[in-house]
Amino acid sequence: MITTRTGTPSDPPRRSVLRTPTPTPTPTRTRARTRALFLVLVSLLATIPALSLVVTAGGEAEAHGTPMKPASRTFLCWQDGLTDTGEIKPVNPACRNAQQVSGTTPFYNWFSVLRSDGAGRTRGFVPDGQLCSGGNTNFTGFDAARDDWPVTHLTSGKTVDFSYNAWAAHPGWFYVYVTKDGFDPKKTLTWDDMESQPFLSVDHPPLNGSPGTVEANYSWTGQLPANKSGRHIIYMVWQRSDSAETFYSCSDVVFDGGNGEVTGIHDPGNPTDPVPGTCTATRKTTGTWNGGYQSEVTVTNSGDVPMLGWMVNWSLPGGQKAESVWNGNATYSGQDVMVHNADWNGALSPGASTTFGYVVSGSGGDTATTLPCRVG
Repeated sequence: MITTRTGTPSDPPRRSVLRTPTPTPTPTRTRARTRALFLVLVSLLATIPALSLVVTAGGEAEAHGTPMKPASRTFLCWQDGLTDTGEIKPVNPACRNAQQVSGTTPFYNWFSVLRSDGAGRTRGFVPDGQLCSGGNTNFTGFDAARDDWPVTHLTSGKTVDFSYNAWAAHPGWFYVYVTKDGFDPKKTLTWDDMESQPFLSVDHPPLNGSPGTVEANYSWTGQLPANKSGRHIIYMVWQRSDSAETFYSCSDVVFDGGNGEVTGIHDPGNPTDPVPGTCTATRKTTGTWNGGYQSEVTVTNSGDVPMLGWMVNWSLPGGQKAESVWNGNATYSGQDVMVHNADWNGALSPGASTTFGYVVSGSGGDTATTLPCRVG
């Protein structure tokens, strides 16, 4: 049964549906591979105009990601710039400017506009003029005040299906804001330009599909704000309930009677790229004692484009428990361990590596030499 979540972020996540808006929380490939994701993208673009995602009763909600309906600046600029050779060559002028300011790395990492210390904070934490990057300096180019970003056409007051990519799965809440009447996209975006309260608040929505793919998503149905017209920004804050990590995004929209049509991006053609970036993680035991051991994990960017973050998740042998982790941000759940990069070791160029370590209590050691790794 789907129920409404109550309580605090420390409570165990439960599946739920929309709830009444609440106050603001305080809060990387060979060319062959470059031709399997864009087919997915083309398919996605075909669905965006209809804004017709069916909400299913997926598993327990657990996302690195970004909005796809209505799509964020980073997602649409990635679509606009990615060529059939895997290079980033933006056509849209605003996306091209973002590349000139921030380089191509954030295009490959469109799902990583985050702050590891966000804790759901918004006003007073993310500076004015930096809302679209969330204050993450890797994405500064996406803060530019312009009226030529790719835009999604919507109808004010209409009930639509929202979709948020789940590149990595994390439980949490989504808060959806919109700019005030009279918003001018050519002026620096500040918190005073935003409505003070979210028009939608979503509590641990269902996860659809397999994380680590473009089609994996969290989805929900909600009503767009009434009496809006012209250009606006829909601003989403995704607050994890299992850590302080928080995601921020700007989706440029125009309330003109549209049904989710997207304009302002380059025709992507027929590239077929599976996923942006790959990484590997190798494990070795560096010390043992009666009732425990210490391990070191080496994470390597095994792809050919830069990445801004990584995540390693695995299950320890039976009877063991992770006691501490360093050089990474960890989440534990029984024998399941998820380690996300620390602020200082997430950005890796192709071929570059970093390490993190951990201590485990329990007997038997661990024979694993490789662990699952995902960019994000």
